[in-house]
Amino acid sequence: MPVPSEPVVFTKYTSSVIGPGDAIVLPPDSEQVDYEAELVFVIGEGGRNIAAADAMRHVAGYTCGHDVSARDYQIKRGGGQWTIGKTWDTFAPMGPVLVTADEGLDPHNLPIRCVLNGETMQNSSTSQFVFNIPDTIAYLSRVMTLEPGDVVFTGTPPGVGFARKPPVFMKAGDVVEIQIDGIGNLRNPVKAP
Repeated sequence: MPVPSEPVVFTKYTSSVIGPGDAIVLPPDSEQVDYEAELVFVIGEGGRNIAAADAMRHVAGYTCGHDVSARDYQIKRGGGQWTIGKTWDTFAPMGPVLVTADEGLDPHNLPIRCVLNGETMQNSSTSQFVFNIPDTIAYLSRVMTLEPGDVVFTGTPPGVGFARKPPVFMKAGDVVEIQIDGIGNLRNPVKAP
């Protein structure tokens, strides 16, 4: 896909959130459920119209995130349903820990991987972000007030399933791991509806 000129924004709702070890439940009518390893940051201090230069003081910490995506909904159905394709129940695994911003972790230089059934599918670094965290916070806070506890998924590296030849989608019985050095390993099984 072409690199966007500004962040592509969608929402995930609280019913999407699960923790480590919880099952990702496949939708009954989607055959293209994809994995996306992502760094997640958590807002600690809210605000509106936050300047990029001040943005990092608004971050409480970081965790591993899995932006599970039903590609047939996101891309093909109804002209493209980004929110519907990404906000099914269980489609936002996060964890296993929150590394606080004061622990010295550089969120813009972390190895990140997605491992599906023991095979590394994505292997990159957060140094490859299209939009860094300060710019993302500045962009979002122009539109909405960011609140303490808000979580922001930062985007995924190359290697997602729908872009592979042939495509690779998650299926019941799979185990998927999101690994970010310095944060941990988020592991979730995949199950049928």
